[in-house]
Amino acid sequence: MQGTVKEFREETRSGSVVLDDGTEIPIPPEAFSRSGLLKLQFGQRVRFDVEGEGDDRRVTRITIATLS
Repeated sequence: MQGTVKEFREETRSGSVVLDDGTEIPIPPEAFSRSGLLKLQFGQRVRFDVEGEGDDRRVTRITIATLS
């Protein structure tokens, strides 16, 4: 999946992304640990994997989206 960083809290290494359809999905600290990322910026495009359904969806791995 791809989306845009809506929020990133450096002190807790957590945040949220927004899909192109407007759906917001939280990013727990574990997703950063798995990905090796230290920081994200508001508005940055990212690729990510999600587990769960509906309101229980969570990002499990996240990377910076690159232009191809």
